[in-house]
Amino acid sequence: MKIEPKAPLSHSEPQALQTSDFRSRLKTVFLDRDGVINRKMPEGQYVTGWEHFDLLPGVPEAIAQLNQAGLRVLVVTNQRGVALGLYTAAAVDAIHAQLQQDLAKDGARIDSFYFCPHDKRQCNCRKPLPGLFEQAQAQFPEIDPATSLIIGDSLSDIEFGKNLNLKTIFIEGDIAHREHQKPGASKAAELADLRFPSLPAAIDYLLSIPTVSN
Repeated sequence: MKIEPKAPLSHSEPQALQTSDFRSRLKTVFLDRDGVINRKMPEGQYVTGWEHFDLLPGVPEAIAQLNQAGLRVLVVTNQRGVALGLYTAAAVDAIHAQLQQDLAKDGARIDSFYFCPHDKRQCNCRKPLPGLFEQAQAQFPEIDPATSLIIGDSLSDIEFGKNLNLKTIFIEGDIAHREHQKPGASKAAELADLRFPSLPAAIDYLLSIPTVSN
């Protein structure tokens, strides 16, 4: 199922967040990986190694902006390919280690990675279930849903956020990305609090907190 491109929700639309309050309270940003940080593979294919990891334009700079703003940046990703025997958990760790090296070239970093290596209905950590959030909260006990947000490109990402009372942003992606969207993308776009074409566009919005004049 493909999602047709839509404009981001504007301040005047009834579904829009009370952004001036929320953005000023934001402390933790959860990012999905495939489709948000790197280009998503066609449905049924997996990023099995770094040679298949295609970093999306502007992502390092966007993550660096979050770092510079003092926000915690965490990746939460389902990696079912481990359970299917297509690659190992060590391979996922190696991809993330290489990603950190590449991000560092632009002064950016991910504060921690959490991934689910299980198949469906085998665990409590496959999004939209809460296990990855719980792992993050165990490492960073100060994480509060009220000051957290998730940015993702699938229904499981948005439902993960809604189940935990996080604010949610849906990434629509470009035309090539929408060709690879999972079923449920249209529902995810409608369910999310906000939607943007890319991670850099979402970060620009989050960090452009309006000033209130007296």
